[in-house]
Amino acid sequence: LALVMAQAAANALTNLARAAIGLGVGATALNSSIYDVDGGTAAVMFDRFQGVLPKASLEGTHFLIPFIQSPTIYDLRTRPRSITSITGTKDLQQVNLTLRLLFRPDVDRLPEIHMTRGPDYDERVLPSIGNEVLKATVAQYEAEQLLTLRAEVSDQVATALRKRANDFGIVLEDVALTHLAFSSEYSKAIEAKQVSQQEAERSKFIVLKSEQEREAAIIRAEGESESARLISQATKSAGPALVELRRIEAAREVAETLSRSRNVMYLPGGNSQMLLGLSGN
Repeated sequence: LALVMAQAAANALTNLARAAIGLGVGATALNSSIYDVDGGTAAVMFDRFQGVLPKASLEGTHFLIPFIQSPTIYDLRTRPRSITSITGTKDLQQVNLTLRLLFRPDVDRLPEIHMTRGPDYDERVLPSIGNEVLKATVAQYEAEQLLTLRAEVSDQVATALRKRANDFGIVLEDVALTHLAFSSEYSKAIEAKQVSQQEAERSKFIVLKSEQEREAAIIRAEGESESARLISQATKSAGPALVELRRIEAAREVAETLSRSRNVMYLPGGNSQMLLGLSGN
């Protein structure tokens, strides 16, 4: 009886081990047959018999054939990138430009991107087309126009760059010209030109002020001449009486001024009047 029970236990353990092995193999096979695609990403599937499948898999859990298919995950979220370029203007001045891009791949063209450029598509494409567009656009403008027409230049660069990026399956969400600097020699020349313009404006102001002062002096002299002429005419028509009137008015003004002084005393008496000056002591 004991021998029979031992044999039964051994068989049970053997069956249990086989079941565990089967479950393990099944779990491993199932785990190898599924893959997850996180939010904001997509997967491009490579099949050993069909090559790259024509449609990307979006977020979620998907099935694959182990050892035959393998997924490559691409980030679909917008990412920033800066491109720096040194190029020449229409008047042969060197300018240093920095371009900021916000880009993402076109999800519908991910299989094409994977086949032709790979996961590092941005490293392969954006610096090349960025420099190409910057050089072609800046060459149409003179150095001074890059400063006065900066918004127009930035819009032209953005339009051309979006078109070129679309040829490679890249979507540009935003394009901005963030930095623009000229060579030190040209910067000094611009500064000297601004100083010269300021000096010219200052000289122009001084000349204009002198002309206004001269015109004011002429008008004042003409007024004094006219006043003298009128006085002369009045003297001729009124005779000595006008002169006497002016003398009395002048004497009255002098007397009023002296009467307001603390050091002068007024003493009326008889037919004469006296003004005595008193010292402060």
